[in-house]
Amino acid sequence: MRLGIVAIAALVLSAPGAAQEQPKLERPADWKVRFDRAGSPDSALYFVTMPPGWHVTTGPAAILYNPATSASGQYRIETTIFLFDPGRRHREAYGIFFGGRHLEGDEQAYTYFLIRDTAEFLVKRRTGATTADVLPWTATSAIVKHAGGSENAKNVLAVECGPRTVDFYVNGEKVASVPRADVDTNGIVGLRVNHSLNLHVSELKVEKKSGAGGR
Repeated sequence: MRLGIVAIAALVLSAPGAAQEQPKLERPADWKVRFDRAGSPDSALYFVTMPPGWHVTTGPAAILYNPATSASGQYRIETTIFLFDPGRRHREAYGIFFGGRHLEGDEQAYTYFLIRDTAEFLVKRRTGATTADVLPWTATSAIVKHAGGSENAKNVLAVECGPRTVDFYVNGEKVASVPRADVDTNGIVGLRVNHSLNLHVSELKVEKKSGAGGR
């Protein structure tokens, strides 16, 4: 499915009681940003609330998160992301992270699940300045690639953390499963967007499963 950003904006403006003028777009309250490259200027990122969801245009790669959004125990997280024309940057990746800890310090840690417009996905773990593949770039037909032009490609990513395994889904299809011990699971949930990408994220949901602890 493809949906242009003009259509997304139209959904907002056509809603009952919506303002007749274009609303002012602002950085979402309570969200934080951490660039991969220390010292990157905040102006290098365009990140605004644009119902439904948020619009993100990156310069340097970054993680974006609300510290109040976290998960532990058994849970499912899901996000719906629309990719706008990547130009020559089909190998730049985007997706979600989970198990985030110490995200503002040198001991930052999280696991991330990304896709890119080459129809491949990756699961990786960050500990401080070090990253390690949990699953290397892997091809899957589940990913919707951008067809070019002014439209966009919609992909739904989900992660389900069970008592022993963590399962990864793209557009409802399970593409991988790893032992829970191989990844960070308890902590902050957010978005990860690599270099020079233009995205609309319409939702980021966290749902506790049976036996789940925390939020």
